[in-house]
Amino acid sequence: MEADSLSIWPRMEPFLLGALQVSPSSKLSLHYLRKMAVYVRTRDGCFPVLGWPMWRHIACGKLQLPEDLAWLYFETFDLLIGHTPEKRLEWAECLSQCSSKSELDQQRSKLSVDTLQFLLFLYIQQLNRVSLRTSLIGEEWPSHRTRSPSPSDREAKTSSQIKNWDDQAHLSFVQSHLMEILELLVEPGQLSQSGQALRDGQISLEVVQSLDFLLEGSVCPGKAVQPVHWLLTKGPLQTQAGYSTLSRSFPLHKLHTCLQHCLTLNPFGFTACLRSGKKLAWAQQVEGAMKRAKIARNTHMAPPGSKMVLMSQVFKQTLAKTSDKLTGANIKIHRCSDAFIYLLSPLRSVSVDKCRDSTLVLGPVETSVHIHGCQNVRVVCVAGRIAIGASSRCTLHILTPTRPLLLPGNTDVTLAPFHTFYPSLEDHMATVGLAVVPNAWDQPLLLGTEGLANPSLNASAISDPAACYRLLPPSEFHTLVVPFQMEGDTCEVPGGLPPPYQAALDEKQKRIQNWQKTVMEARLNKEQKRQFQELVELKFHEWLLETGHRQELDSLIPQTIASVEVTDSVQVNNTKHVRAGRVVGQSPMAC
Repeated sequence: MEADSLSIWPRMEPFLLGALQVSPSSKLSLHYLRKMAVYVRTRDGCFPVLGWPMWRHIACGKLQLPEDLAWLYFETFDLLIGHTPEKRLEWAECLSQCSSKSELDQQRSKLSVDTLQFLLFLYIQQLNRVSLRTSLIGEEWPSHRTRSPSPSDREAKTSSQIKNWDDQAHLSFVQSHLMEILELLVEPGQLSQSGQALRDGQISLEVVQSLDFLLEGSVCPGKAVQPVHWLLTKGPLQTQAGYSTLSRSFPLHKLHTCLQHCLTLNPFGFTACLRSGKKLAWAQQVEGAMKRAKIARNTHMAPPGSKMVLMSQVFKQTLAKTSDKLTGANIKIHRCSDAFIYLLSPLRSVSVDKCRDSTLVLGPVETSVHIHGCQNVRVVCVAGRIAIGASSRCTLHILTPTRPLLLPGNTDVTLAPFHTFYPSLEDHMATVGLAVVPNAWDQPLLLGTEGLANPSLNASAISDPAACYRLLPPSEFHTLVVPFQMEGDTCEVPGGLPPPYQAALDEKQKRIQNWQKTVMEARLNKEQKRQFQELVELKFHEWLLETGHRQELDSLIPQTIASVEVTDSVQVNNTKHVRAGRVVGQSPMAC
């Protein structure tokens, strides 16, 4: 292979899914991570793998982080690791059997992560830092008296600093901080007292393998993607990086120079997908309504973990898709408005950015769903994690094994239980390793610019008017019907509904039955029945117009009977839901 044709680039997933979308705590600055890197090398039970008990000791005892925040980092990193669906389901079953905190801690103590890769994960939390130049340094470890800088200015800027989808920012971050990244990995003896690498320092192949978490590459365009350590030990790069097969190590500064020379933009990233991605086909129920929409994908050529679908500016349209092209893809939904979007496939991750007045119904999401800068958006999903920031008047109907993250800038966020199904939902959940328990939809974690905004805030605080969220009252609860016919065996909401919400539905159904009984017992003649029917339909259509659900319903009606097929194996089932709306007296999407 020719060295000039070889490229190395930052992997997308660690930055996209691993970096929390908030300016990190100053206690995760380079100064403290260097101290942690030395600490884990010199303590038993910390290297080469780090278990939850030792990380909790370091995070809470040394770095003075709240335990919930320490677990958040540990759990987020674990979400990124390639566990099989079977392992994830087995872990969910173990957690579901825990009835106390001590039992939960006992289960968590069985988890461990690669120590060096976890250090890199903690370091890339700096990606969304408003200013990388302002880090707290000086004392041995943070103390309880350490006063964090005022977050007011940074919090105001945070919403414009999110870089998780910006592959240009990923490349710039790695290029600017590559030596610091390498210094976190080397043994303490290879560093000066200030923590900087010695000129004659060496770094072992085993340690360089940890860089596979952040970097990958290819010998030339069109060839298979390889982990970075493999590329550095083959052909001309072996010479450039100074790899010795005898010592199985690299000269640190030579390795740094070689990597800097080879670093380039991710050819499967956001920029490349916008420039050369294929258009994803969608059915168009309204002629011309999709002219402004931009939908692209790279799923035809990207390796696993780099597959993405980008959807932008979908306006006043209903889109539905279940397809292998979506399976395992990272989805970005950007600047959509007055739209109804159904992505009914197992997904890797979903980002919803700057959307408004829209409903999104998602298939199971293996890692995370992140909502940012949205207004009046309803998201319905099963996901490994849910996070929302800088958004207002949004409702999340969710099933998730982790606590929902409420990031800075939210107002009037409503959390509600997952309330729908489609025939292949449970099969898709098994594909990504998501179970119905545990379900932490109603246990949010409030995260501020310097860690937990208020660790004690929980469901009991929802009556506080200063709180940024509420739990949906059962009296306002309706189930949602996915209005398409598909193949599969799921015929009810997985795991059922929480008892208060099921009781509220039962009560509403009872009122409907009483109303129907009243109408039947009224013994109306034929003319009275006709007048009554016209009145009910008039009031129903007035309600559809007032609430905006008329557009929602009309977009589901195909222009001709022959165009009932929406896309792939999904079909519209309009008659059923129009009838349901008339009988129940509510939106077909909420019946």
